[in-house]
Amino acid sequence: MASHMIKVDGVSLACEDHGLGAPVVLLHGLTATRRYVVMGSKALERSEHRVIAYDARGHGSSSPAPDPSAYTYEELTRDLEGLLDRLEISRAVLAGASMGAHTLLSFALRAPERVAGLVVITPAYDGDGPSPERMARWEALAEGLRHGGVDGFLEAYGRPRVGEAWQETVLKVMRQRLSTHRHPEAVADALVAVPPSRPFDALEQLRAVSAPTAIVASNDEADPEHPFAVGETYASLIPGARLVVDEPGRSPVAWQGSQLSKVIASVAQDAFAGAQR
Repeated sequence: MASHMIKVDGVSLACEDHGLGAPVVLLHGLTATRRYVVMGSKALERSEHRVIAYDARGHGSSSPAPDPSAYTYEELTRDLEGLLDRLEISRAVLAGASMGAHTLLSFALRAPERVAGLVVITPAYDGDGPSPERMARWEALAEGLRHGGVDGFLEAYGRPRVGEAWQETVLKVMRQRLSTHRHPEAVADALVAVPPSRPFDALEQLRAVSAPTAIVASNDEADPEHPFAVGETYASLIPGARLVVDEPGRSPVAWQGSQLSKVIASVAQDAFAGAQR
C-alpha cells in the first residue's frame, strides 16, 4: 500500500493508492475522510482493482485550503482533476458519497473523456441552494466544531433525525469520523462553504452523463439528510443509470463497505469490459 501527499492547487491531499488493475477513485462526504466510502473494505483490491482514496482538502490528513472560502465544488473538482493528473490516470471509475458524489458528477460533466464509470452514493443536491434555515444549521455546526471540537459539533447537531433503530449508530460514526481530522477548523470552514456551492447549474444537465452509472440511495428513515427522492431523480435523468436501493429492515447499502464494493466492482466491469488494463 502506498500512502503519500499529492500537491494540487495550493493544497496537499493525503492519498492511498493500492492494488492493481482498473483504477477506482473513492471520494468521501463532508466531514468524513477517505476511510468512509467503503468503510475499510479491501474487497476491491482483492478483485483486481487499483483503488485510490484521498482526503478532500481540509479533511483528514489533507492540508487546509489557502482561503477559508475555497471549499466550493469548483475547487473540489479541480482537486480531483489534479489528483488524476499527478497519478497519470487518464480514465477511472469514480465512486463518491454525498459531497464526493456531487464532485464526481461535476467532473464527469466537465471532462467526460476521463470518466469510465460512476457510482453516485447518497446524493443530496436537488438543484436548489439550501434554505436560510438550512444554511443557519450548517453555520451552527461549523461554530460548534470551531469552538467546541467534536463535542461542540454534536451538541449543535442534537439528536439525529433518523429512526430510533439508527440513532446510536449515527452518533457513534459521527464521533469517530470527526475525531480523525488534523485540521478541524478547516472542516468548519468547509461546513460553511460547501452547502451553498453548486456542483452543476441544473439537474437537467445530468442527461449529458454518458458513463455507466449506479446510484446508491438510502431510505429516508436511516438517512433523511440524503433524500431517497433525490437519488431516484438522478437515476431517472442519467441515461441507463441503475438505482441501488436498500433491503427492507437492513442497514443502508451506503453503510456496508463490502456491499458497496460489489456495486463499484460491477460498474467497473461494465466500464472496462474489453478494454486493455
